[in-house]
Amino acid sequence: MAEPQPYESALDAIPGAHPYPRSSRYHDAEIGIHTQPDGTPVRYVKRRLLPPLSADTDETRTHTVSSGERPDHLGQRYFGDPAAWWRIADANPVLDPRELTAEPGHDIAIPDGFPGGGGGGHGR
Repeated sequence: MAEPQPYESALDAIPGAHPYPRSSRYHDAEIGIHTQPDGTPVRYVKRRLLPPLSADTDETRTHTVSSGERPDHLGQRYFGDPAAWWRIADANPVLDPRELTAEPGHDIAIPDGFPGGGGGGHGR
């Protein structure tokens, strides 16, 4: 009986296949292959570079954080997808996405022209 193929091997057989869904921050990241000393190939996501932070351009709008908001709420509000919170995190200088909404009254940048992004008309 043949061993089941690992997820990575199954993707290798599909031209253009990517292990991350279109809504993922890693969807457009390049997939690399590292070959271990024993010859085993290991797939990995190559480094993903962020666009420069620029809150003073036409590519962003400002949102004032309200009490009780979470990053996923903002993803839903501005992009129609709660999983799109990472687009907002990428546009702000935070290491932890919870920092985005930790302080009510704080203004954060909402991207409008970033790759894969659209944006809603809900800016404040």
